[in-house]
Amino acid sequence: MKLASLDQVDQNYRHIYLQPHFDDAALSCGGTIALQKLTGQKVLVVTAFGGAPAAGTPLSPFARQLIARDGLGTDAAEAVGMRQAEDEAALTTLGADAYWLDFADAPYRGNPATYPDNESLFGQVQPSDQSLDEEIAKVLLQLHERASQAVIYAPLGVGRHVDHQICCSAADRLAQQKITVKFYEDYPHVTRKGALEGRQKELGIAMEPEMVEISNLPAQLKEDAILRYRSQVPVLFQTEDKMRSTIKDYASSIRRTYPGIQIERYWTW
Repeated sequence: MKLASLDQVDQNYRHIYLQPHFDDAALSCGGTIALQKLTGQKVLVVTAFGGAPAAGTPLSPFARQLIARDGLGTDAAEAVGMRQAEDEAALTTLGADAYWLDFADAPYRGNPATYPDNESLFGQVQPSDQSLDEEIAKVLLQLHERASQAVIYAPLGVGRHVDHQICCSAADRLAQQKITVKFYEDYPHVTRKGALEGRQKELGIAMEPEMVEISNLPAQLKEDAILRYRSQVPVLFQTEDKMRSTIKDYASSIRRTYPGIQIERYWTW
C-alpha cells in the first residue's frame, strides 16, 4: 500500500526503512523485510529522494543521460513516475507499505547542477545540500513519534553516493538520541573490495554487527522484488540471472564458514 500522508502511520508499524532511492531497501534488506512480513509484522519503506524537481527546472546533460540510460522517458517527471511505479510493485512483492518524500534525486538538484557528473555524485555533499539531512531527520522523528516501537533502518553510506551519505547522517541524528537505528550495507556498492571498511573508517564510529539469516526465504522472494525495478536491473547486473547469482553470492560471503547460509548484515552504534 502507498501511504499518502504521515497521518496514516501508527503504532502497528514495527520496522521503518529509509531508502535514498527507489530500490535501495530491496537490494540491501529485501530478505529481512520479507521475513518480517511473513511473521506478521508491519513494515514501511520511506524513500527520501522520491520527488521530481519543480516544473521548468532545467536538467543537466548528466541528468538527461541517466534518464535515457535507464529508459525512463524524456523528462524528470516521467522518470520519477516510472520509478515510483516500480517501487510500489517491488514493495507489494515484499509485503511492505511505501511512503515517498518530495526531495529530488541528486542529479536533478540545483541550477546549475549541484552534481553535474558521476565523480561529484560519489564525492562530497555540497554546501547547498547541508540542510537536507536535518530535514529528513525531522521526518524520521515524526515517524518515530507515530510508531515509537518501530526499529528504523538506514543506509551506512558505503560507496559514498551523496544521497546515501545524507540519509546516513539524518538517521545518525536519531541514533545519537538513543532511538534504535540499524544501518544497512548499501548493495551493490558494498561488494567492492574495501568499500565497507573504508566507509567505517571514514565515519570513525565503533560499530557492532547484527546478522539476519535469509536462507529459507520462499521462492527467491527478495530477487523477485528486485526484478520489479526493471529500469535498474540491466544497469546494475546486466541480466536477471546475473542479478540472482550475485545477490546470493554476497549474502553467502558474509559467513563463509557456514556454506549455504545467506545473511543480511546491519550495523549499530
